Amino acid sequence: MEQEKKVAVVTGAARGIGKSIAAKLADEGIALVITDVMMEQAEETAGELAQKGVETLALKADVSNAQEVEELFKKIVDKFGTVDYLVNNAGITRDNLAIRMSETDWDMVLDINLKGSFLCAQQAAKIMMKKRSGSIVNISSVSGLLGTAGQANYASSKAGVIALTKTLARELGGRGITVNAITPGFIITEMTDKLPEEVKDGYLKQIPLKRGGTPEDIANAVNFLISPAASYITGTVINVSGGLVI
Repeated sequence: MEQEKKVAVVTGAARGIGKSIAAKLADEGIALVITDVMMEQAEETAGELAQKGVETLALKADVSNAQEVEELFKKIVDKFGTVDYLVNNAGITRDNLAIRMSETDWDMVLDINLKGSFLCAQQAAKIMMKKRSGSIVNISSVSGLLGTAGQANYASSKAGVIALTKTLARELGGRGITVNAITPGFIITEMTDKLPEEVKDGYLKQIPLKRGGTPEDIANAVNFLISPAASYITGTVINVSGGLVI
């Protein structure tokens, strides 16, 4: 018998960590929904992943907008019929010292990073509950565990993602749905590559493994958490930071 097709939704998947997560899941034969506000790049990513032999769909959505998120998942169900996995990866930073941070920058980061994760999980859970199976993985950050100077908004949003993860795990576990979080540390991406060398060296000195992480390191953790090997793991926060947080 042909194995039932699985469908994953990865938010903020046009580039960076989200793209690597989607690529890893495509390698596993999972159909991918690439959602991002950068539609042109999302379509490019979807096209690349389709070459791996899986179905892909690129959709534009602002995850902080409840109506857009609801419409997003309606389109996904119309195309694929279901959602098996959700990876809440979409996120932004608007750094500044707390005493100088604008209300706009506070609200924007909390809306996308935390509210966006909630809205997408809410819609995905409604689909997963009907079939009593599914997996949600929320991408948090070590900033949500440690706090980071200049990132009161970002750290608060990522700490909130951890609390959201644990709450959803309790609410959805009885329906066979697992909900876990990953806290990446210093990951080498386009964004971190632009940091001054002294800043990067400062991070590396704090990491026992003496290297920055890669987007693939995060993708591997996501792939594990949605796999049958992790079927008895829920409400857990997996720290992928090379020992930055112990």
